[in-house]
Amino acid sequence: MKNTDRETMKKLATENGLTADHFFKSPQGFVIITRQGIERIQQHRGIRVRYEMVHMTDDCKHVVIKAIGEMAGPDGHTITVETYGESAPDNTRQKYPVAMAEKRSLSRVCLKLSGFYQHNVYGQDESDDFTPKKSK
Repeated sequence: MKNTDRETMKKLATENGLTADHFFKSPQGFVIITRQGIERIQQHRGIRVRYEMVHMTDDCKHVVIKAIGEMAGPDGHTITVETYGESAPDNTRQKYPVAMAEKRSLSRVCLKLSGFYQHNVYGQDESDDFTPKKSK
């Protein structure tokens, strides 16, 4: 990571109330924010989120949820972002697809509104492969 990228990440972390404990590198090399970090961003920024069920199969295994997130911008105007979270047998090993789709949509809303998504930072819930390395 270049110095300017590190400085940008430190600034975003501070602006969003995050510490080093809220970040880790995925095995693929992405910067990942933990579930607790996502919740911290939501609380720190005052992000309000509404959810809409877009699609769910009869067996409840394929789910798409739309999240509409809003927060106050620096000028006091409301900033709104819409994004989606999905869960299906081919992208999660979890047995609770609705909850996973909701978690993924919340992560994406918070990361987009907070400025992290434009720097290729992802939420821990966005992939089953995004898990912190076990300490020895």
